Amino acid sequence: MIKRISFFAIALLLCISFSFQVTAQINLSEKLPLDNKVKIGKLANGLTYYIRQNSKPEKKVELRLVVNAGSILEDNDQQGLAHFTEHMAFNGTKNFKKNELVNFLQSIGVDFGADLNAYTGFDETVYILPIPLSDPKNFNKGLQILQDWAGGISFEGKQIDDERGIILEESRLGKGAEDRMFRKIYPKQYEGSRYAQRLPIGKDSLLKTFKHSAIKRFYADWYRPNLMAVMVVGDIEIAETEKLIKQYFGGLKNPANLRPRINATVPARTKNDALVVTDKEATNFQIELNYSTVKTKPELTVEDYRKNSIIKSLFTSMLNQRMNELSQSGNPPFSFAGGNFGSYARGHEAFNAFAIPGPKGPDTALHAVLTELERVKKFGFTQGELERAKKQQLASIERSYNNRDKTESGILVEEYIRNFLQQEPIPGIEREFEYKNALMPGVQLAEVNALANELKKNEKLFIAFQGPEKSNFTLPNKSQLIAAAETASSIPVKAYEEKAIAASLLKSMPKAGSLVNETKNEALDITELTFSNGTKVIVKNTSFKQDEIILTGFKKGGTNAYGLADKYSAAYATSAIQQMGVGDFNPVDLRKFLSGKTANANIGLNALSTRVSGNSSIKDMETMFQLMYLNFTQVRKDQPLFNGWKEKIKSQVQFMMADPTSAFIDSVYKVMYGGNPLAPSAIPNATDFDQINLDRAIEIFKEQTNDASDYTFIMVGNIDLNTVKPLLATYIGGLPSKGNKGAFVDNGLRILPGQKKLEFYKGKEPKSFIFNIYSGNATYSEQDALHTEMLAEILNIKIIEELREKIGGIYGGGVSGSLNKYPFQGYTMVLQLPCGPENVEKLSVAATAEIEKIKQNGPEQKDLDKVKKSLLEKYAVNMKDNRYWSGVLQGIYFSENDPNRILNYKNIVSEVSIEDIKKAATTVFDSKNMINAVLFPEK
Repeated sequence: MIKRISFFAIALLLCISFSFQVTAQINLSEKLPLDNKVKIGKLANGLTYYIRQNSKPEKKVELRLVVNAGSILEDNDQQGLAHFTEHMAFNGTKNFKKNELVNFLQSIGVDFGADLNAYTGFDETVYILPIPLSDPKNFNKGLQILQDWAGGISFEGKQIDDERGIILEESRLGKGAEDRMFRKIYPKQYEGSRYAQRLPIGKDSLLKTFKHSAIKRFYADWYRPNLMAVMVVGDIEIAETEKLIKQYFGGLKNPANLRPRINATVPARTKNDALVVTDKEATNFQIELNYSTVKTKPELTVEDYRKNSIIKSLFTSMLNQRMNELSQSGNPPFSFAGGNFGSYARGHEAFNAFAIPGPKGPDTALHAVLTELERVKKFGFTQGELERAKKQQLASIERSYNNRDKTESGILVEEYIRNFLQQEPIPGIEREFEYKNALMPGVQLAEVNALANELKKNEKLFIAFQGPEKSNFTLPNKSQLIAAAETASSIPVKAYEEKAIAASLLKSMPKAGSLVNETKNEALDITELTFSNGTKVIVKNTSFKQDEIILTGFKKGGTNAYGLADKYSAAYATSAIQQMGVGDFNPVDLRKFLSGKTANANIGLNALSTRVSGNSSIKDMETMFQLMYLNFTQVRKDQPLFNGWKEKIKSQVQFMMADPTSAFIDSVYKVMYGGNPLAPSAIPNATDFDQINLDRAIEIFKEQTNDASDYTFIMVGNIDLNTVKPLLATYIGGLPSKGNKGAFVDNGLRILPGQKKLEFYKGKEPKSFIFNIYSGNATYSEQDALHTEMLAEILNIKIIEELREKIGGIYGGGVSGSLNKYPFQGYTMVLQLPCGPENVEKLSVAATAEIEKIKQNGPEQKDLDKVKKSLLEKYAVNMKDNRYWSGVLQGIYFSENDPNRILNYKNIVSEVSIEDIKKAATTVFDSKNMINAVLFPEK
């Protein structure tokens, strides 16, 4: 042992010496700079501000108020009130009464929940406010809202009491088996720390009874400028914005007597410990290993960045690749497993590993994870693993760098939040690109392997095991878990062995087809190419991202073409085939081959079509096409991998029906389709997977992919047409073709007509779920589909106003649905309202009343205007998004949508009338075909 340590130390010293030579051009002791594109300042009252001009998207700004205070700072009589304070920010402020704030924001196109939002953590509260700048006055209003949140929340007594119900409904949503087990495990993980006692949601008993003075005290103590940051990122002018920040926030004052902002600590664990928790409603097993927590230091220098953002990231990446390799083997010891460095506690870190046991049970899963950790401790990683991990990191940073001028404001502002709260460095993408390219080659294998020493130093483990009460396995007890950890070092392990993989994706190049037609659509700015094998390719060149290629494709057909005998083989053909790889590559080897490349492509079958999806960087576009070509032409059969996947999936779904909501939805589906055997499975049953015939699944997949004629492909991104044409001719024009046309298949499956009621009783918690389904036949038109979409959004506004804010009976919920064109014309609308059992009748009546109002009178003009504004603001952003355009073009070529609508969308939306929405409501809520289903707790 002494010899090994000495040799390792010498090797590490030599590696560090070499590393120093490689990185000599960068001063490792240099302090990390701040990105010069962001203006950071501090007002006299201590408030920090970040300002960044960014025009992606145009005419929009992301505003944030970040408060360095969360549940960790609550007094004993305030548990849950940091989060409650966040809610009160939307319930009346100095300049906006209770409903005025949300009303105003909806009127300018900001959706409550989807856009306007906030969250509370242990150490922070963050308010999220995206503001459209189509009207420049909105910017000032947005800053005024942030000012009100920072120092002008009203805390009117009635509003506080009314909000209790909504908060309790949010708490109710989280209740169930996972929550019950978590609340037993989490305090042990953070034992001896304040983090163990201050979950942000708080305690229901206190939320019902706290005095108004308690929440006002929290606000007065902690919502103070020296604990706040205002962030403005978007299509703005920096100097003018800085003046406005001083104007709006300079007058905020700190309290006369400042309470110290404590930083809670987590004591080091002094002994190995374990806990076994089971629940009759649990749906899977899980094992978690938590090493002892250590304090961390902020990344201040280039050397800090090298150690934490590069070396530590390489370590976890390689470890997780090994875990993935085991989970994707023919004899998997677990379904999933992984490891990382992290903690709920700010300023602290621990190494954590987890496993989701598979068909071999928890003992095998735990042993496999401990074995892999021991393998890393004793032998480290290989040079090949390191080189692949390096390539992947460099490819990722290169793509971010290439798209640096097209980075969305919402992504940038998240970095600034972490900088303010956690001192995460923000040198800017240009410097990070420089650092990683300069530093990565010098990172030596011994340096990465040395991180395993950190695990050896902190080997006081806490092991948590959770899962269903009853199973076919003999569950470990606390003593056995501890013993497994303490004897892990004696597990016999061998060094990881690299296996050779093929040097190229294709053994031989396809015979290219010829381009037989090329047309240009000036209005849509697309080029349509037709090749000799009957394939069609639509190319749209954009500058929305500098380095992004989106590929989609389709052919009409799909799994509806197959009958009951093939139900499961067809339904799971895509999943089964993806588990086996393509060509000469199993999934593990393929992932290794693709290291350093930004490219993927897959084919999937759904009810009505076969779909191609892929994306790549510009330089890896040919790799994407080769992957696509392999998916079409070289399906790989691997019986052991299929068997391993099947058994994993069966183990994952076998306890699903123990969950009340899953069992409820499954019962609803049976009522919907009257037990029709062709109906899709809402919740898979383990026995379903035994009915998959692998040979038949492969045959079905090939039937849908061995004839490329009538396939249409769509490419959107930064595409040079002359460069891509030869690739298209080779990999799409070269696909095999038989000349057959695709067609939609209607298998006759329908939701049963008539009115039906279902009351379902299951679950220990006092939770209910209203689930109404409205369906029927309706002549399809794109205009009616738009009206139906708008109707749903109008109803969601009313549900927030009436069922949430006035009644206080829900936290979330709403209406969704659409008209469908294929394989038959009709509609499906769904109302979902999670709630308490005592409120089921009241909420059902209230929701029905809102629907009836619109059926009788149409919507209020203000609500229609809000939805119009929201759609038009989204449209303005989406028109410069590659994925949005890919979807639009799929609609035109697959669903035969009118291409002129996307160009005239503004006028089309603007002209929608109250009468249009009323007509839509009368159609889709005629109540002739309705299922009223309600989940109640068990009696």
